[in-house]
Formats: sequence, C-alpha cells, structure tokens
Amino acid sequence: MRAIKVVDYDPSWPRLFAEISTEVSALLGDCLLSIDHIGSTSVAGLAAKPKIDLDAVMISEAFLPAAIEVVRAADFVFHGDTGEQRWAFTRDREGYGFKLYLCGPNNRAHREHILFRDYLRDHTVRAKAYADLKRQLAAEADGDWDFYTGGKTEFVSETVRLAASMM
Repeated sequence: MRAIKVVDYDPSWPRLFAEISTEVSALLGDCLLSIDHIGSTSVAGLAAKPKIDLDAVMISEAFLPAAIEVVRAADFVFHGDTGEQRWAFTRDREGYGFKLYLCGPNNRAHREHILFRDYLRDHTVRAKAYADLKRQLAAEADGDWDFYTGGKTEFVSETVRLAASMM
C-alpha cells in the first residue's frame, strides 16, 4: 500500500494549477465552460496531499464523450466515471500530481466542490480543523485509502451543508 502523505501548503500550487489549466483549456477549446481549482490545494494555507485537483466543466453534456477522448489521448491516465457523471483522469509528476475531472454544466458534485472550497477559503478555523483531521487520518490509515477518504466524509458533508445554508 502507498503511504498517504499530507503536506504543508505549498505556495507553488496556484502556479501548478494555472499551468495545467492552460493545457486543459488548449485541449478542450470552445467546448469548455470553466476550469476550477478544487480540493485542498485550492485553499491557501491548507495542508493537502500534493495533488492538484481541478474540475473542467463542459458547456454541455453533449460535449463530454468527445472531451473524454481528447483528454484520454493526451498525457493523462483515465479512471472512468466516478459515479457522479464526472470522469476522472490523473497525471503524476515528481513530488506532485494532477487529478482532472470532466463534467457537465449542472453537475452536483462540481457544485459541492465549489461550495466546500469557498467555505474553507472564508472560514480559516474550519480549514484548520480539516487539515488536522486529514493529518490524523493519514497517520491512522496506514495506507488504507478507503479509511482515509471515509474518515473525511462526515466533515465534508457537514461543511457543504453549512455552505449551502449561507446561500
């Protein structure tokens, strides 16, 4: 099993997002509605796994099959549908990686990612609690990704509910 590594915030993460965002934008062109930096690396100061997460939102669901094929033909590993009408791809680099999700414009998981990210950006105490939880889970998980991910579920769901209640 691969160790789960949660590291201190790295100020290079926004630049890495900008670089991969430019590449994905060039790949997907006019069919792209937005590219959003999501996940812990998108929150300044937050500890995270050194993987840049991004959602590429297509202007229409109709463009998804072609977009999936374009990204599959690029230098990404395809992981299929996450079960949420979001298609996952990864690319690893020395010391960090990327996780790209393709989805349509009204994707629920994408909306929740944005709610979660924005809430943590605006609530530093909550973000610190999340960082502490992730470090604790990474230490306890002993490489068990299901344990690590499952241990975050309640915190993430509660944060999304808090964020949605403020809208």
